[in-house]
Amino acid sequence: MKALAITGCLIFILVLAGCDPTSPEAEQVPAAASVSQQVDASAQSAEPDFETWLQMQLLEAKPGDVITLPAGTFSLMRGLSLAVDGVTIRGAGRDETILSFKDQVAGAEGLLVTANDFTIEDLAIEDAKGDALKITDGKNIVIRRVRTEWTNGPDTDNGAYGIYPVQTENTLIDDVVAIGASDAGIYVGQSKNVVVRNSRAAFNVAGIEIENTLDADVFDNIAVDNTGGILVFNMPNLSQEGARTRVFRNQILSNNTENFAAPGGAVAGVPAGSGIVINANDQIEIFDNDLVDNDTAHIIISSVFSTNYASRDTAGDFDPYPETIYIHDNRYEGGGGSPDTLELKALKLAMFGLTGAFPHVIWDGFLNPEKAENGRLPAPLAFCIAREPDTALLNVDGPGGYENPQVEQASVQCEHPPLPPVVLNL
Repeated sequence: MKALAITGCLIFILVLAGCDPTSPEAEQVPAAASVSQQVDASAQSAEPDFETWLQMQLLEAKPGDVITLPAGTFSLMRGLSLAVDGVTIRGAGRDETILSFKDQVAGAEGLLVTANDFTIEDLAIEDAKGDALKITDGKNIVIRRVRTEWTNGPDTDNGAYGIYPVQTENTLIDDVVAIGASDAGIYVGQSKNVVVRNSRAAFNVAGIEIENTLDADVFDNIAVDNTGGILVFNMPNLSQEGARTRVFRNQILSNNTENFAAPGGAVAGVPAGSGIVINANDQIEIFDNDLVDNDTAHIIISSVFSTNYASRDTAGDFDPYPETIYIHDNRYEGGGGSPDTLELKALKLAMFGLTGAFPHVIWDGFLNPEKAENGRLPAPLAFCIAREPDTALLNVDGPGGYENPQVEQASVQCEHPPLPPVVLNL
């Protein structure tokens, strides 16, 4: 990221981007019609035996098995993995069955799953050395009533991701809690057909992040006390580019936690105080959200050129520009009055005074010169704000070195056709 002029950078950089049972053996109860096997761990005697038992259940699992875990806190020293299709892991509740990896000495994740038709529900994964729950290359994934947490609070040494499906298809994340991830609490990457709903993300760098994903609905969630609340990103040099994400009926509140990401990562440049951040992604619909007290800006729109990874080599066909952004029917309170970084504070002061605030929407100002018409995006690609009479957009003029930032309002009053709901084939 090159140094930003007076208005400083605008650093818009802004973006971006234990249990105490008594029997030494597990009890196995065949399910009806032998369609599935239900395994009860309540007879385990000591935590190390529980760990060995659980590892064996995952290793020997067959399609249709249901591995049932009892209430209790279980200390695990090694990461777990599952590579069998059609398995369910079920606990007694996300605050009742706790898999603690605080003393983990091996494994890059708490639980790694490489399988289709997988369900995990009603348990917690705490203090993993790396990612808490990673699911990769799977179809028909259900993550329900799961909690991932680093119990020491925000810390750069925490694992990067809490709930982390990547390269998946038909993925439901429902009623989960993610706390303390040094990258994203709930992250979905390079996936297709995704729903994230009824969930809470708090004290992560990114609360919820949708990255390089096609067709995602993010709704009825609470993103609070993160650095950035909800992020929709496209990153270069990945297997696909994302598009068509709806962000609606969320509460995006006070996402002002100081950024504690590892330096150099994509989210390390997200300024504290970011509500929703759209970076280099197209066809995004943001509506019916409550955005409250996000101190830098409620909504930030940027290209790759304003990120801390702008200098990375990119494939020739990567589209670095955000286009077709539709913002409508949201509600705002506070926000924008105490932006992150000295440079942003100086810009706010210069443009809006000591007691003023940034507009609800900030844009870095980069347009695809091959698509722009008279310095503006044509109607199908435009940024549109509808039914929000008090919402303006601040164009910070990144291409011009931030020399001529401008507030736009009338010019962004327009509408796009609404995106269709995501339908999961589960």
